[in-house]
Amino acid sequence: MQRRRELLQSLPRFPSLLRSFSSAPSPPLQTLERDPSSQTLSPSPPPPPAANRLADLRLRLAAEAPDLSNFVYSVEVGTKKRPLPKPKWMKETIPGGAKYAAIKAKLRELKLHTVCEEARCPNMGECWSGGETGTATATIMILGDTCTRGCRFCNVKTSRTPPPPDPNEPSNVARAIASWGLDYVVITSVDRDDLPDQGSGHFAETVQTLKILKPTMLIEALVPDFRGDPSCVEKVAKSGLDVFAHNIETVEELQSVVRDYRANFKQSLDVLKIAKEYAPEGTLTKTSIMLGCGETPDQVISTMEKVRAAGVDVMTFGQYMRPSKRHMPVSEYVTPEAFEKYRSLGMEMGFRYVASGPMVRSSYKAGEFYIKAMIEADRAKAPLGNYGPQLEQS
Repeated sequence: MQRRRELLQSLPRFPSLLRSFSSAPSPPLQTLERDPSSQTLSPSPPPPPAANRLADLRLRLAAEAPDLSNFVYSVEVGTKKRPLPKPKWMKETIPGGAKYAAIKAKLRELKLHTVCEEARCPNMGECWSGGETGTATATIMILGDTCTRGCRFCNVKTSRTPPPPDPNEPSNVARAIASWGLDYVVITSVDRDDLPDQGSGHFAETVQTLKILKPTMLIEALVPDFRGDPSCVEKVAKSGLDVFAHNIETVEELQSVVRDYRANFKQSLDVLKIAKEYAPEGTLTKTSIMLGCGETPDQVISTMEKVRAAGVDVMTFGQYMRPSKRHMPVSEYVTPEAFEKYRSLGMEMGFRYVASGPMVRSSYKAGEFYIKAMIEADRAKAPLGNYGPQLEQS
């Protein structure tokens, strides 16, 4: 009952936006349309400016006030002693398939790490095999497998003094990825507060080497916050990547509860702003948050507004899953219907793409399929040589 009261008390603070959840029809997921003069798929035309959309959204408000059912959150709150059971929609697929097996064998051979395995991602088999879309993706973790930070949700092992980075890792990773036949790769890393440049140089070298070996591959760099150092952000943003991603992880109000004390909302938002400033025209920025950590709907909406105001193009929402009993408990399981409400509102706010669902993760194959098509369509429309990431000469 206390949780119900908290949610109900929170709703009036954003009455115009919240009421639209119950009254406004949900727009369909951004569809891909076939250009008659082209053999490629292209996303739907971009929506009108965000200010106009929000104004139109407020004009469609219903007369009745919203209630808890608009968000369909579970009311029961999980604790360490009494964790919530998984609902029926949280089903995982057992990994398998020839491409999955080949990638896993190569990873072991080269002693490479993936966040897919370290974080026990439920979508690993689907992403590595290509799934329904045929766009095979993987998320490679560089700079070792030991993080200098200790976020309460993360399963990656931690140490104040992790082993030094492997100087051959950028070339090993690039050669391995180039040989896998992937269309889209996500390169991420642990936090390396122990290094003078926070590992940004290692990151940039990996991206540049891979682009030389396979220029057509689309690369997303999912980076740490580099302690907010603009020079580190600039180095990666200009490395030749296609998508600059940095996760804010949770709503602004829960940052200190969920993340390491060295991370915070403003610092993460600044990283995304700096990346947008330094990255070549056409580079997308992306972030992600977990739901089910104890956030309220109005906190989620406020966070979305601030992220969009920072110029972020893509945002994803997924259900927080507790990796082990040592980690932060799941506060609640958010229903698929509630995830769809956030996706719909995100598109209304002006994000170019929003992936939202219980099993969605920040590096999710289905989302990457749409992002890939979006980038290719943008490049097809732009004058030759005027679009897209350019490799910075070192």
